[in-house]
Amino acid sequence: MEFFNEIERQDTDLAKLKALLQIASLPTLCASINNVLTDNRDSGEIYCLWGQFSVSREEIRYGVRFALLNCPHALAWTITCHQERNRLVLHCTIDDRETSEEFAESIEDFLVDWGAGLHKALSDQVG
Repeated sequence: MEFFNEIERQDTDLAKLKALLQIASLPTLCASINNVLTDNRDSGEIYCLWGQFSVSREEIRYGVRFALLNCPHALAWTITCHQERNRLVLHCTIDDRETSEEFAESIEDFLVDWGAGLHKALSDQVG
């Protein structure tokens, strides 16, 4: 399944976005992520609304991709900057076409939390 959230951002600098999207900053950027247990720059351990997971971070062309490596649903999410559309796109996937309504709602809440955290962090950078 796929889940999306978009944030209108006219002033997002891609290099600054990538610098912001670090494993260490995950709890600050997303209220659904409680804390970082270990941070090895591009991998680590986090505790989030679904429990404790190994997480990876990978820079991609227009943003960053994170994945919960030991998640039974293969949950991964990307945050990309689409400057021509003045938007940040949050895209989350799991490995099933269908899932429980409760889990789907928790993923949607996860993306809402990401949107709120990114909006605040990027606004703080500007002001």
